[in-house]
Amino acid sequence: MASSSTAASSAPLTREQIVPSRKRIKLPPWLEVAKPRLIPLLLATTLGGMALTEGWPLSSPRLACTLGGGALAAAAAGVLNCLWEQELDGRMQRTSGRALPSGRLSPTAAFTGAVSCTLAAAMLLVSGVNCLAAGLSLLGLCSYVLLYTALLKPRTSQNIVIGGVAGAIPPLVGAAAATGHVGLGGWWLFALVMVWTPAHFWALALLLRDDYREVGIPMLPVVEGSVVTARAIRRYGWATVLVSMFGIWALPEGGLFYGLLLLPFNGRLLQMVGRLAEEPDSIDRAKGLFRWSILYLFGICLLLIISRFSAASLFDLQLREWLMTVAAGFSGIAS
Repeated sequence: MASSSTAASSAPLTREQIVPSRKRIKLPPWLEVAKPRLIPLLLATTLGGMALTEGWPLSSPRLACTLGGGALAAAAAGVLNCLWEQELDGRMQRTSGRALPSGRLSPTAAFTGAVSCTLAAAMLLVSGVNCLAAGLSLLGLCSYVLLYTALLKPRTSQNIVIGGVAGAIPPLVGAAAATGHVGLGGWWLFALVMVWTPAHFWALALLLRDDYREVGIPMLPVVEGSVVTARAIRRYGWATVLVSMFGIWALPEGGLFYGLLLLPFNGRLLQMVGRLAEEPDSIDRAKGLFRWSILYLFGICLLLIISRFSAASLFDLQLREWLMTVAAGFSGIAS
């Protein structure tokens, strides 16, 4: 029986249908190419990286410089990505109306803006934070434009698995900004974002696979189909849950508090990747997973910050004492 929830029987979705805010908010051309909708999540993981260090909380000037520099570097990466894919976007009806292929913004103006944002980001981070944070931000920019967009995206269906390193660098920037070096906590959040990215991105790719097929981009749903993709999403979903639990030990304090609040987030993620694996062609399930995955990562970063509050630390201490008391009681009964 045909189902209205299957991609095969429905017209291809646009990004506006997947992310409704795109329909409600029309950005000016110069801002559109900067991809501002992607920046808040990058800044959230930057804050998460900070919260995982002994240097938390940062002073207001350092915090502002870190977030400002990170936002400028991310904007520059978005513009350079749009410049690189201008011809590709112009070949698809869905993307032909974007600022560059439609002619609403000239390539020269876009490139000038990208260079300006890059220089401003470097100056802000070097002068207001430190050279390590600045270098890592520029590394993230280069890895997104050169590693993912130019090298991997048009050549392999595993592009996002490796190319996802670009989106995983902000936690390192946050850790470097807080302490001047990248410790265990920063590398843990880097790893978490790396394993989170494929499930998040492939859920979107399932919805836009016809677009990718039309222009010859070998995304996993195009090359292997929806069944294989849904299984891969489930594997990475489980990996994300497993890695997320290590935050209990990565946090300087409040780890148990974080672990308890993490449970419903992970339960919902496993439920959604499991449901998609049961019905790989379901538009609704792919769309739901894509949206939830964004909220999931925002939620993780919020939990990391909340776990550094004094009340969370006190709860953590009391819970540890209670657990030790219970363990001692069982030990006494056993003896």
